[in-house]
Amino acid sequence: MSNKTWTPLIIACAGAFFIYFGMRVQALRQPESSMSYVPSSDQFHSSEGGLSSRDASSKLVYLFDLLRDRYVDTLNLKQLVEDAIPTIIEELDPHSVYISEKELDEVNEQLDGSFSGIGVQFNIQNDTVMVIQVIAGGPAEKVGLMAGDRIVEVNDSVFCGPEINNTKVQKSLKGVKGTIVKVGVRRATSDEILRYEIERGDIPVNSVTAEYLLNGNIGYILVDNFGRNTFNEFFTALLNLKVRGAKGYIIDLRNNGGGFMEVCCQMVNEFLGEGDMIVYTEGKLSNARRNEIKADGNGHFQNVPVVVLINEWSASASEIFSGAIQDNDRGTIIGRRSFGKGLVQQQFDLNDGSALRLTIARYHTPSGRCIQKPYDMGKGEDYMMDIINRYDRGEFYSQDSIHLADSLKFYTKGGRVVYEGGGIMPDLFIPQDTSFITPYYNRCINLGLCYSFAFKYNDENREKLASFTDFEAMESYLKSQNLMDKFVPFAAAKAKPSAKDLQASRKSLERLIIAYIMRQSQNENYFYREFNSDDNTYLKAVELITEQFADHNAE
Repeated sequence: MSNKTWTPLIIACAGAFFIYFGMRVQALRQPESSMSYVPSSDQFHSSEGGLSSRDASSKLVYLFDLLRDRYVDTLNLKQLVEDAIPTIIEELDPHSVYISEKELDEVNEQLDGSFSGIGVQFNIQNDTVMVIQVIAGGPAEKVGLMAGDRIVEVNDSVFCGPEINNTKVQKSLKGVKGTIVKVGVRRATSDEILRYEIERGDIPVNSVTAEYLLNGNIGYILVDNFGRNTFNEFFTALLNLKVRGAKGYIIDLRNNGGGFMEVCCQMVNEFLGEGDMIVYTEGKLSNARRNEIKADGNGHFQNVPVVVLINEWSASASEIFSGAIQDNDRGTIIGRRSFGKGLVQQQFDLNDGSALRLTIARYHTPSGRCIQKPYDMGKGEDYMMDIINRYDRGEFYSQDSIHLADSLKFYTKGGRVVYEGGGIMPDLFIPQDTSFITPYYNRCINLGLCYSFAFKYNDENREKLASFTDFEAMESYLKSQNLMDKFVPFAAAKAKPSAKDLQASRKSLERLIIAYIMRQSQNENYFYREFNSDDNTYLKAVELITEQFADHNAE
């Protein structure tokens, strides 16, 4: 595929991720109230860049007083302040961010580990809200909502049509714990609208998205972010897999944008020996100039093989985790160069309910590397484009396209060479696979045709699909159903393949369709196990751990 074909798609993905990633910057510790942060008199009068805090605040107060009293038209000063603060913060590094009161709850949900709602996963198709999964034990399950239901009414009003979008659905179904929302649904087995009154409750936001046992002895754990509850989820997954026979682990941090540093350190501590450095930070204040975090020696998995998967969207806490494993020669990092975020943020809550997540330190891996990629103050858009530039240089496809200077050379605990200068370089580079990408594949994905087909197939075969209790049996059954022969005519109105395109994309489309069917009828573990089944990075990790088992048995 040419760069021209891919670049618009990559730019769109990068832009979406940058917004999302910016909202998930990590905190060094619990958010500190602005009321508890009072600069000393010396700090308040001290000058930085030629202006003291007192002079700066006086100038801003005078400016807003002047606007209020003398400007010819009536102004919304509150909105002016809301617009001015982000403009100031945007002149700093790319990861310091101002979060308005309106946005703060939604931003915190990602890392706090729960929100209040009814407990369904949904997708919008044909202007209708489709229930994909009902969260076990949640409010929706308790009243009888089922996967496959179409939500057509909310609070006695019609709830479908072209104006329906994700934001509107979330705003309607989320709410204060204990409040009631009325929902009307269409169900394939009923001619009438079924109506339910659902009391909103706490809904967990799991950051360990999948865990499963492969080949009877390899545990796979997918970590989506490092939230407040992630260590408990992660440790539970490790133990569950160990009880089931896991003797080595694949930790998948691909597309993991980060989270709480202390949670990440707890997690990687499970694999390191006493005194092993995990990370150290260096900041501006005297008590933060060098803060070292070391393993305490109480980890339960210090001697098992471990492989960590990363890619260009693995950032921040993901890079702390993989850097600690790599620099201590504790495991193998597989994939592609990570994002390159080596800045630490702390949240300061402001007195109007908004917050500032401010960069207060840089972190370094145990070897001394700062993996923060270069940036210019106030040039966030250029920073965002770095991923596009990597792609255009061919870095996603060839390790030789990555040029690292000898001056950036560092050494692991065992003497291996590693490099500073923008992200974690994996020990084993796996190029991005595009062999199955065709115009037909892109159209099917972009129009959501695989997802729509899987939902329709589930609707028509829900009882049969729910009967499976074994992944292998379900996979074997679905592969015998000639799904692509059914999918091609289903998609024909919007996507017609050439013979060449169909041959190239057939296997990958079938895998994706089967994975979606499994997700909608079973769970995320089935989905990711099928989704990973022809992923080259994942398969290399399985091969490597299997070889390590063989070497151990031969000793």
